[in-house]
Amino acid sequence: MNIQWRTKPFDALSVHELHDLLRLRSDVFVVEQQCVYPDLDGLDQEALHLLGTDEGGALIAYARILPPHGDGHPHIGRVVVHPAQRGRGLAHALMREAMTVAEQAHPGLTVCLSAQSHLEGFYNKHGFQRMGLDYDLDGIPHVDMIHTAGLSAAG
Repeated sequence: MNIQWRTKPFDALSVHELHDLLRLRSDVFVVEQQCVYPDLDGLDQEALHLLGTDEGGALIAYARILPPHGDGHPHIGRVVVHPAQRGRGLAHALMREAMTVAEQAHPGLTVCLSAQSHLEGFYNKHGFQRMGLDYDLDGIPHVDMIHTAGLSAAG
């Protein structure tokens, strides 16, 4: 599958791109995972938005990269692949692309993320290691993770 990757700040997103990314996040995180949470958290405006589209221009993968805040680290979040596109290694491609974007946007800074705990092994393959204990975030166990190794060849 040929995926086109684009990274845009919030103000450069078209209304169609914004609709599509919010729809994908809602379809997966709210509907599929049955988790009512405040997706519109006020952080999208400062994030870089990584959009992965298929040959027809449909959004099939997405992540956002937040700039450093209190902990001094950029954070990758809202990592999502369209349900119909799973099982093809797209999540690994998305993470490789997200790490590249994070490293280019914030050179020399260590990248962090908050992972759903059951995905810890997936993120381990991309050089992330657990920091601390699991915690509940909107009814789903999560763990904070920090990038401790170079990009892997995962996926």
